[in-house]
Amino acid sequence: MNLDDLDLFKKIDPQNMLAQIDGLPDQLQSAWELGQTLPLPDFADIQNIVIAAMGDSAISAELVTASVFSSIRLPVTLHRGYGMPAFASGPQTLVVCISHSGNSEEVLDVFEAAQKNKCSLFVISTGGELTKRAIKINIPIWKFDYAGMDTTAIAYPFALLLALFTRLGFIADPANDVAEAIAMMKRSQQHIVADVIAAKNPAKRYAGQLVGRWVTFVGTENLAPVARRWKTQINQLAKAGANFEIVPEATHNTLMATVNPTPTLNAHTMTLFMRAPSDHPRNRLRSDLMRQAFMLEGLNTDVIDARGESIIAHLWTLIIFGDYMAYYLAMAYGADPSEEDAFVNFKRSLS
Repeated sequence: MNLDDLDLFKKIDPQNMLAQIDGLPDQLQSAWELGQTLPLPDFADIQNIVIAAMGDSAISAELVTASVFSSIRLPVTLHRGYGMPAFASGPQTLVVCISHSGNSEEVLDVFEAAQKNKCSLFVISTGGELTKRAIKINIPIWKFDYAGMDTTAIAYPFALLLALFTRLGFIADPANDVAEAIAMMKRSQQHIVADVIAAKNPAKRYAGQLVGRWVTFVGTENLAPVARRWKTQINQLAKAGANFEIVPEATHNTLMATVNPTPTLNAHTMTLFMRAPSDHPRNRLRSDLMRQAFMLEGLNTDVIDARGESIIAHLWTLIIFGDYMAYYLAMAYGADPSEEDAFVNFKRSLS
């Protein structure tokens, strides 16, 4: 396994997903700027918000809800699935349907249910069936163009949803925090891009530690979407197993798994804890004590820290680190990070 062999990267990654990860800060910049220019819909007296999304679009929305948790005064529900919650009825409920392809059947189902419930509707997508249906009944759409894969388009739905909340007056303008996040992502890249050798590249080193191991990512409440993102990127890019846990909940149950350790199995696991200055102090303590308990039982653990001052910077510096780490793990396994045969075959079975 040579994670410094960039010629081998090109053979394993013929669609050049690495370039899409490299471009993530610029994507966030472009997406945020786009969100300032698109026509603003006229929604009046909105009292609650439902966001319908799946996969990476849902993680984008979850990143937004984490970013605005302490500032938005409206209840926000992220809905991953079919149908609608019973409270979502009438024009005071804003239903935001997000789908990169516009063809996620769960989101399409919510779109139809929201119409029946006479909710206010809004769409964020690149096109597809969702856009067609929205145009047909004059539902406002913020459309974006992105030629890469869904998994690397995460900044667009994030920035557009954040811009929508800002321009509708739901939150204070986070432009400075977005700018800081972009700057800190670029600064982080100086240490983790592919041409930085493994001896000096923490993302490559962590990827090396994950080879042949089942990995668990542990984040605090604010970092829950990042923990999920890291898990899904390991699944999608490296085609490997992973799961995630959230503090404080994990300290109420997952921690108890150390009581009856299985040394043979534990040798093939790794638990990575993530931390950020925005963590609640009690959650930071819980996370540190949980890691200590794991270490005392001989479990492999390590910790990765976010960078920056704002919660948006904390989220996005960890996002980009995790994307590189998952990519390097894919290279270590010789797995094409863009290959989606398992998902395509599953969708074919559904149809």
